[in-house]
Amino acid sequence: MRKLKLIWDFRGPDASKIAEHHEIHLKEYIQSEKLNINITGFEALNDLHCIAFLVVDEDEMKPLRDALKPHRGQVYVP
Repeated sequence: MRKLKLIWDFRGPDASKIAEHHEIHLKEYIQSEKLNINITGFEALNDLHCIAFLVVDEDEMKPLRDALKPHRGQVYVP
């Protein structure tokens, strides 16, 4: 089963703090919906661009994409 990484982009001087905080909301959503998702995170791509993400199985992607509205996605490579 292929895994997909759903990504939210944050830019600007506060991008890191915002991405870190967004991951908290992703974890809360996972818990409230009782989803079996174990991989979330945030990372700095540079000083002004950070991302928050979660990794889902491809067959679970569409309802999560529609509910959470990520900015983009890509195939997850561990």
